[in-house]
Amino acid sequence: MELESINVRIRESLEAKNRAREIALPKARQVIRSASLAIRAIHRERYDEAKKHLEASKTSLVEAQSALKAYPEIYFAGFLQDAEKEYSEGMTTFALVTDTPLPNPDELGIGYPPYLSGIGEAMGELRRHILDIIRQGKLTEGERFLTIMDDVYYFLISFDYPDALTPGLRRITDLARSVMEKTRGDLTTSMRQHQLMGALEDLEKKLHSKLT
Repeated sequence: MELESINVRIRESLEAKNRAREIALPKARQVIRSASLAIRAIHRERYDEAKKHLEASKTSLVEAQSALKAYPEIYFAGFLQDAEKEYSEGMTTFALVTDTPLPNPDELGIGYPPYLSGIGEAMGELRRHILDIIRQGKLTEGERFLTIMDDVYYFLISFDYPDALTPGLRRITDLARSVMEKTRGDLTTSMRQHQLMGALEDLEKKLHSKLT
């Protein structure tokens, strides 16, 4: 019967796809883990350490992509795109915080939708960086990073496409806007407090000079 030969053909195909998936899945998880460690190192200003984690993330990503190259139905199943998004977030965060050129998706070797989503999610990390700057009293530098957030937000909203083409991007963009507005409020409050403290110090000096 033909069923036996059909069985063998289908089984061989599915076994090959399953082997590829079993190789790629842990690699994708490692991409995410290394990118997360890189972001943590960035916030601690350990930039050399962050670079090493980003390089490890890239290596794992390439291995996962290579394993799935022949199987597009698994390649685009979702978990690899999640890994690409996290790698994009890590690379974007590093570039923005260290004031280095923002890499493009072709340089990173990732898809355009995950690249955009990664940039959007990096806005949360940039907010954390700005809050650290505020605590250090570097308000002018905080304003500069807020301008960057503003530029990134308007960059993202320019991609007004159906969710089928840019999965999750609209939601991420909305979150980026919320993060940006909260950060703007925090920075504005800090600047007003700084101005008030300066005015009080000037008043204290004037009163002291009159008494003396």
